[in-house]
Amino acid sequence: MDRTEIPLIHEIPAAGRRGVLPPSAPPEDRNTAVEALPDHLRRETPPPLPEVSELEAVRHFTRLSQRNYCIDGQFYPLGSCTMKYNPRLNEKIAAMPAFTQLHPRQEEADVQGVLRVCHDMQEVLKPLLGLDEATAAPAAGAQGEFVGMSIIKAWHEDHGTGRDEVLVPDAAHGTNPASAVLAGFKVREVKSGPDGRMDLESLRANLGGKTAGIMLTNPNTCGLFEKDIVEVARLVHEAGGLLYYDGANLNAIAGRARPGDMGFDVVHVNLHKTFSTPHGGGGPGSGPVAVSARLAPYLPTPHVVRGSDGSYRLSTPEKSIGRMLAFHGNTGVVLRAMAYALSQGGEGLRAVADHSALNANYILARLPEVFERPFGSRCMHEAVVTVRGARKEKDIRAFDVAKRLLDLGFHSPTVYFPLLVPECFLIEPTETESKDTLDRFIAAMEQIAREIESQPEVLASAPNELPTGRLDEAAAAKELNVCCRF
Repeated sequence: MDRTEIPLIHEIPAAGRRGVLPPSAPPEDRNTAVEALPDHLRRETPPPLPEVSELEAVRHFTRLSQRNYCIDGQFYPLGSCTMKYNPRLNEKIAAMPAFTQLHPRQEEADVQGVLRVCHDMQEVLKPLLGLDEATAAPAAGAQGEFVGMSIIKAWHEDHGTGRDEVLVPDAAHGTNPASAVLAGFKVREVKSGPDGRMDLESLRANLGGKTAGIMLTNPNTCGLFEKDIVEVARLVHEAGGLLYYDGANLNAIAGRARPGDMGFDVVHVNLHKTFSTPHGGGGPGSGPVAVSARLAPYLPTPHVVRGSDGSYRLSTPEKSIGRMLAFHGNTGVVLRAMAYALSQGGEGLRAVADHSALNANYILARLPEVFERPFGSRCMHEAVVTVRGARKEKDIRAFDVAKRLLDLGFHSPTVYFPLLVPECFLIEPTETESKDTLDRFIAAMEQIAREIESQPEVLASAPNELPTGRLDEAAAAKELNVCCRF
C-alpha cells in the first residue's frame, strides 16, 4: 500500500478503532470508542493507580535509574572489554547538529565534513598500526573480523591458491572462529603452552598447503604478549598464509608496538574500546580495518578517499569484497574516536597503553594468594587469576566470588575466560581508573579472601545485600521471573 493510501486514525470509523484515539479526539468520539469495546474488556472499577506528587514520582524513577550499574558510577573491570571512561567532550561532538542532522543519502558535496572525519580516522590508524590502507566502514568489531577474513578469502581466490583453512588459538575470542567460518573457512585449533602463549610446535603441526591464514590477538586473551610473534609471522607467511590481527586488546600497545611491524597483513580496531566510546549493553560499535598494500584493492565499499582537489568522496576499490552495511560506517563512533585521538595525540596514546599495563600489574601484585597467578606475576593490560585451589578446598567457585563482589559494590571481572584456566577471572582495570579505585577493589578482594577461609557460606549464598538474590541463571535465560527480596 502506498503511504498516501494509509488512512489516518481519525479517519477510521469509531467502530473499527478498537478504542484507540488520538489525544485530541473530542469527548463524544472517546465515548463512542469505549462503547465499541466488548463487555469482557471493560473495567467495572477504576484502576488502582497510586496518587503521588511529581516530586515523589521523580524520586522513584531516579532511584530505579541508580540501580543500573554503569562506568559513570563504579569500577567495571571486565577483561578484554576495555570498559573505560568516555570523555563527555566526545559525546558533545558526536551530538552536534551539524552531524546528527545529516542524511546518509545526501550528496557528497553536502557532507564533506563527516567524510573528512572518516578519512582522517583512517589516516590516524594507518601509522598507528603500521599498515598501508584503512577503511572506517565496518560497524562493529565482529563485522571488522568478517571484513578482514573476507579480504583474505578474496585474495586467496584471486590468486588461485585453493586454501580454505584458518588457524585459531585455543585461547582466542569466540568471534574469531565464528568470523572465519562465516567467511567460508574451516578452522584448525592451535594449542597454547603452559605459559599461556601460543605453542610453536602446535603451530608448525597445523600449518600446511591448505592454510589461508591465522587469527591472533596480541596481547592475547591471557593478558600476555606473544613474544614469538615475529617467528609466528615468518612460519605462516612461508607456508603461504596471511596474518589477521584481532584488535580487541590494542589498548595495551597503542603507540608502543605496531601490528604491521609484527608481520600482520590485516587488522581490525574496536574504536569503541581503544578510542573510548560507551559500548555497554552491546553497542554502539565501530570496527575499522587496516591492510597491507597488496590487500588494499579488496577493501569494502564505500571507501572514503581524498581527491587531488582536496575534496572527499566515496569510492569502490578495484577488487572490493562489496558493501558490508547500508551506508558508510557508524559515524557517531568514528566522531567520538577522532575527538579522542586528537585530544590524546601520539604521546597520550602511548600513556594510555603504559597506564593500562601499570594498573593491571598493580592489581595482580596486590591480590591475596588465594587468587593464584597461573602465568606468573607480570601481565600486560589485563590479569588472569584463578580460585581453583579454593574450589578444591572450600568448594568456592569463581561464580561465588563474582556474586560476592556485587555485595561489596563492584561489578565482577570476566569469569571463566580464558577457557584455558579453570575457575578464573580476567581483570582489566584500564588506564582511566585511579589508584584509590584500584585500592578499594583490592580491599574487597582481600575481604573475600578472608571469607573464603572463615565464612565460605557467605560466598555460597551471595549476593546477600541486593534487592535481588542469586538467580537460577540457566532458567532465567529461558523464563525470567525476578522477585525482589525487599
